[in-house]
Amino acid sequence: MADFSLDKIADLPTDLLIGGHAVAASDGGRFDVVDPATGEVITTVADGTVEDGIRAVDAAAAAAPWAATAPRERAEVLRRAFELMTARADELAHLIALENGKALPDARGETAYAAEFFRWYAEEAVRASGELATAPSGANRIMVVRQPVGIAVLVTPWNFPAAMATRKIGPALAAGCTVVLKPASDTPLTALLMAKILDDAGVPAGVVNVVPARRSGAVVSAMLHDPRVRKLSFTGSTEVGRILLKEAADQVVNCSMELGGNAPFVVFEDADLDAALEGAMTAKMRNGGEACTAANRFFVHADVADEFSRRLAERMSAMRVGPGIADDTQVGPLVNEDAVTKVTELVQGTIDAGGRIVVGGTRPDRPGYYYDPTVLTDVPPSAPILREEIFGPVAPIVTFTDEAEAIRLANDTEYGLVSYVYTRDLARGLRVSEAMESGMVGLNRGLVSDPAAPFGGTKQSGLGREGGHEGMLDYLESKYIALTW
Repeated sequence: MADFSLDKIADLPTDLLIGGHAVAASDGGRFDVVDPATGEVITTVADGTVEDGIRAVDAAAAAAPWAATAPRERAEVLRRAFELMTARADELAHLIALENGKALPDARGETAYAAEFFRWYAEEAVRASGELATAPSGANRIMVVRQPVGIAVLVTPWNFPAAMATRKIGPALAAGCTVVLKPASDTPLTALLMAKILDDAGVPAGVVNVVPARRSGAVVSAMLHDPRVRKLSFTGSTEVGRILLKEAADQVVNCSMELGGNAPFVVFEDADLDAALEGAMTAKMRNGGEACTAANRFFVHADVADEFSRRLAERMSAMRVGPGIADDTQVGPLVNEDAVTKVTELVQGTIDAGGRIVVGGTRPDRPGYYYDPTVLTDVPPSAPILREEIFGPVAPIVTFTDEAEAIRLANDTEYGLVSYVYTRDLARGLRVSEAMESGMVGLNRGLVSDPAAPFGGTKQSGLGREGGHEGMLDYLESKYIALTW
């Protein structure tokens, strides 16, 4: 095992968690977890098999009495989990920075954000209210009760290994569901440590099971074809989401999908440029651009495009690139070699299409999976980089001349997760926000995520919502009882 330089993290779990026990994979397999800052192996983790996935479902089924636990008791468990995460925030942040590569400020922000889902759903657990009404005919009463949907399989990505887990585990446990978490292979350590925190908070054995696996497709498919599994919550690419939706259809499993994004960042000529630049740095460079909410396409009015581009390039070029766990790092490495290759190809494709590099556009000559913060201008609307999720520190800028063109360009994508709009004209801002084909809009704001708000997209960016009250409803079924008294 490599030197963590993290003395505060003790007894780091690296085995599967099934039924409250740390267990080896059924075939003894393990896989490497790599530090993206160096390319070196941090440690190895148990590599779950199809049999392990079904064992985890068995454990979740045996823990079904969790559904009958008093809502207040479930709430108190989640509240304790929030407090323990908060107490161990620095340890978690360092672990996230180590295995994911993100800079420590981002990792600390994620840890705080992740913990808030436990606090929010501790408060929501006691609010799964039903309904009682008189039928329009007057013949009977209509009673609606909400019950846990059942065993939930949760599949999370590597870019926010803590927050994407708590955003699913929190509402599932609040609703009374038991879960099997399949974390991303690049970042399993955070998920396993958080499972230990949940155990310390009093979550009963089998309520939360964690199965890291390199054989993700086979393991998740096996669980989705087990008739006891009634819920799938997935965060990841639209490509994989389509596959999982087809798999889930075989057993008609209830699905929540938070898929890819291609967020437009629209700057009108009357925008406060200082605020727009600040928002751009947040929307683009949070997690080094490796976020589904990252600003992917910058549409800037021709009257202010030169100034905006110049100032954005100045801000981007001044960012310090280095290992995520270094205190002075502002931009860490990308998660793996494939990520660097993709970003490199997208930038080169933009240059080939007529785009121009203002700053960046290169891979630093150093070990690890780095890419320099990059600003591209003169980007033609047909450039491939405007069609794909970049997932890196690259900002392509396209100019527009009027509101209608800005809306058309912004909506010219199969995705619809989030949009960003900057203007001083409130009427225009609201008008354009309503016209954006996305599930969320940041109006004069570069950050939209909030545990109290419904997070999700339209078009091929997903189904359902996470966060807010709606997030818990995704783990509840409404049962209608017709009654007379």
